Amino acid sequence: MTTTTAESPSAPTRPLARMGQALRGRDFRIWFAGQLISASGALAQGVVLSWIVYRLTGDAVWLTVLTACTWGPTLLLGPWAGALVDRSDRRRLLLVTQSLMLLIGLALAVATALFDPQLWLLLALATCTGLVAAVDAPARQVFVVDLVGTGAVASAVGLWEVALNASRVIGPGVAGALLDFGGPSWAFAFNALGYLAPLIALTRLRPAAPVERAADRPRPRSDARGGLAYVRRSPIVRGLLPMSAASGLIFAMNLTVPPLVDRSLHLGPGGYGLLMAAFGLGGLPGALLAASAPEPTPRRVRTLALATSITVLATALAPNAVLAVVGMAAVGVTSIWFIATANTLAQLRSAPEMRGRVMSLWGSAMTGTLPFTGLAVTFVAQHVGARTGFSLAGAALLLATLAAWRALRPAV
Repeated sequence: MTTTTAESPSAPTRPLARMGQALRGRDFRIWFAGQLISASGALAQGVVLSWIVYRLTGDAVWLTVLTACTWGPTLLLGPWAGALVDRSDRRRLLLVTQSLMLLIGLALAVATALFDPQLWLLLALATCTGLVAAVDAPARQVFVVDLVGTGAVASAVGLWEVALNASRVIGPGVAGALLDFGGPSWAFAFNALGYLAPLIALTRLRPAAPVERAADRPRPRSDARGGLAYVRRSPIVRGLLPMSAASGLIFAMNLTVPPLVDRSLHLGPGGYGLLMAAFGLGGLPGALLAASAPEPTPRRVRTLALATSITVLATALAPNAVLAVVGMAAVGVTSIWFIATANTLAQLRSAPEMRGRVMSLWGSAMTGTLPFTGLAVTFVAQHVGARTGFSLAGAALLLATLAAWRALRPAV
């Protein structure tokens, strides 16, 4: 345990102290600022890609194809990518992955500026993004531990969710404005330029934590299999992964929100951006609550998962745009609080040398399964009803939580 002062802080100041624990480190402050900028660009790119694909095809199922291209590589390459993260210098690895993300954003910007949007090209570049993200995502999560140490992981993960949810407000707003006034190429260029910030940050960082490499294990395939075996032996992590997969549908708003906006609420691009921004705005207090909380417990994760399921199901039933916006804000609060707490619990309950593989499998569960779960959701949204498709995310998380109930019971 780390003590901050000789005096015992009052109850109101303890949450604030925990929230700012990670920000006391110079390196994390630099990294946090860079991620806030790049996350806004990435969200803007995702919003624009989803809207273009939906308008080109008029079929929500094509959004699942886009999702399969973007996140399918995470499922296929997850165990290998996690082993690579555990064996590598995370800072150097991130310099490579973030540079590749910048180049992909530039390719999208140039392609859409010179030519009319082509579905095949958008899907191909989305696949390139997914290949890089399979390594980039777990590397970023484990790199935070290199920067702050295990004692401030809850604060760092919560603050990362603050940045991510600020980007959910900034990104869709910027995307909508650039779509209306400059076209998609401007939004893609905004994303590409956003990666300059983390790249500059990475050149200035000096992580104090040692990089744990598996030098005595020369075969990456064995490392990957070892990660799967480790998860099978860990009841808590094993219970959290299906909950991560179910929550992936909640965060894949590009699948469920466009049909809801278009067919049930009868709104245009502005309504789409409004609901996305409401989700991001609601997520800010959820992230702050996660960052200011003490070390997470399985019981808290269980409770927050149930609350998230309820808010998703209630939003699906919202009869008008006003209540839908309120509902999306509520989903933002509960879902971000839940996922930040669950992510922190998974990291803290994992052995340090396995953390990259656990986080890679976490990402595989959350986003890598979307080509399959997303297909079911978009099929229902297209052929049964947009509200029913949206509600499936809440129902899936509820079932996953009940299935993991015993694994997440308090220790006795």
